[in-house]
Amino acid sequence: MTFKTIKSFKLELDGPDDAVYASGVIVSGKVVLELNRGTKVNSMKVLGRGIATAHWLENRSVGINSIYNDYTSKMTYFRKRQHLIRDNGELTLLPAGRHEFPFSFQLPEETLVTSFEGKHGSIRYWVKVKLHRPWATVKKIKKEFTVIEPIDINTPALLAPQAGTKEKMARVWYRNIGQVSVTAKIDRKGYTPGEVIPVFAEFDNATSRSVVPKAYITQTQTFIARGTMKQKRAVVATLSGEIVGAQRRETWHGRAMKIPPVGPSILQCRIIRVEYVLRVCVDVPGTSKLCLELPLVMGTIPLHPFGSRTSSVSSQYSVNLEWLRMAIPEQPEPPPDYCSVVTDEEAQQNATSPRPEEELGGILEHPFRAFVQEFRFRPPPMYCEVDPNPQPLNIRRRCMTC
Repeated sequence: MTFKTIKSFKLELDGPDDAVYASGVIVSGKVVLELNRGTKVNSMKVLGRGIATAHWLENRSVGINSIYNDYTSKMTYFRKRQHLIRDNGELTLLPAGRHEFPFSFQLPEETLVTSFEGKHGSIRYWVKVKLHRPWATVKKIKKEFTVIEPIDINTPALLAPQAGTKEKMARVWYRNIGQVSVTAKIDRKGYTPGEVIPVFAEFDNATSRSVVPKAYITQTQTFIARGTMKQKRAVVATLSGEIVGAQRRETWHGRAMKIPPVGPSILQCRIIRVEYVLRVCVDVPGTSKLCLELPLVMGTIPLHPFGSRTSSVSSQYSVNLEWLRMAIPEQPEPPPDYCSVVTDEEAQQNATSPRPEEELGGILEHPFRAFVQEFRFRPPPMYCEVDPNPQPLNIRRRCMTC
């Protein structure tokens, strides 16, 4: 009976099986080699690779024959090599038993794009071990690991609201049946899987037919090779609205659209791109649909609950001013005499202190009542219809609201 020389040959990475790596992180592990009997080894080395590949075939018919065009492109993100048993011209004798060979290497500091598997391409990262023995085939083991490119949506570009308007003249059999338009807005561009997108939209149906409003989240995979582009689109989420009758209007006040568990956007690779878009559409029977597209970016770092705002500063400021405007009575009481309310020391301090409008950021971050003067002094004097300081008659009267 013949026993195999190698009982087991395994590659183990440190950490859990579902560990995720990023740029600059150290990848470490060990190679476990169990031998039934002593054996001689030429060398053993560990290879680390990160490669993006795009590939597809296109055929065209020429007479009765078909000609195939091969489109292939490749990008290498990193190459690492480490010798566990170096080939120095002499054989290394390993005794029977269990042998462990630790290894480690650091991923590049440059941005590594997210791991990806698509129909016409992939972005893969792996560790491979090669064992060379005399008079034997090279024994190989390979293990892939996942890299995620961090995409933080807490940036001004990804927190900016997205909005648009689109309209078209609906035609059926060369006859105009009226105009249909769609206006839509979302509060920001960047989201993470699992979040809910509030969709604000207005559908104006001026046609003679009923229309159906819908919204989709579409994923577009783009593969580039030899100056040619191949795309694959898929709808990952759908939202349907009620039928809008002829000459009617429908409004969505923040319709909830949940993002399913999808992969993050890939925008930094030259041969593979993964992009998302929110399409708000109106389906007109008998004619092509009207679609408005709002770009989306699927990130990996979710929205910070305290450090970011989901609406612009100007909109918050206008809301606060509206609240103040509603609290002002239509016929305000006459103001008190300034000298009777504020002392000379306070007047001098107010004259040298910065104005509230110069510190707009502080106003927006604190309640407005912090800037309202509290009357802790004696009550104002009695109001009198006769002005104690009348203006000269030769001065033109001015509007009190100017």
